[in-house]
Amino acid sequence: MQVAVVTFDGFNELDSFIASALINRCRKDGLEAFITTPTPVVTSMNGVRVTGQRPMGFVSEADVVLIGSGVKTRDVVAEGRLLSMLPLDPSRQLIGSQCSGALVLAHLGLLDGMPACTDMTSRPFVEARGVTVLDAPFHARGNVATAGGCLASQYLATWVITRTLGEEAARGVLDYVAPVGEQQETVERGVHAVRTGALAPR
Repeated sequence: MQVAVVTFDGFNELDSFIASALINRCRKDGLEAFITTPTPVVTSMNGVRVTGQRPMGFVSEADVVLIGSGVKTRDVVAEGRLLSMLPLDPSRQLIGSQCSGALVLAHLGLLDGMPACTDMTSRPFVEARGVTVLDAPFHARGNVATAGGCLASQYLATWVITRTLGEEAARGVLDYVAPVGEQQETVERGVHAVRTGALAPR
């Protein structure tokens, strides 16, 4: 099972790297994430240059697609060429967004009639698309999920692992990366966020 972590120029490192790093703890179980970029090299909002692991064409073959966030997301949605590189299909793919990535899903019509989570800066732009934004870090309906707040990327990864490998696999990953002495608290918070998010207003 392959995961495309779509990462545009101006990306937020926390959003792309936390999700991909947590998911890649499951490589031995057949789940692997790849930083997927529209150009060979992208530069983060803090000037970190990263070489993409997969080109955008990988999106169509990935089992899971996560849309990362960044300071240029509004430019991305204004650029029809970039949106055309995202032939997402929730009937066969798990699709998630992180923070301003919800704006991309909204423009693609994947949030029609569905509330979403995003960051506070992106909220008015997502709402302008007619999407109800929740005061919550994570929400999922069927095969589409949204997360709001940089550190909510752990919940997006937890959702992906739970949906593909099961809750015990997700618990194992969260336990491994948790701060020492806070393993149980971290695991239960992550699992609770995903469970609650799946039961949030529809």
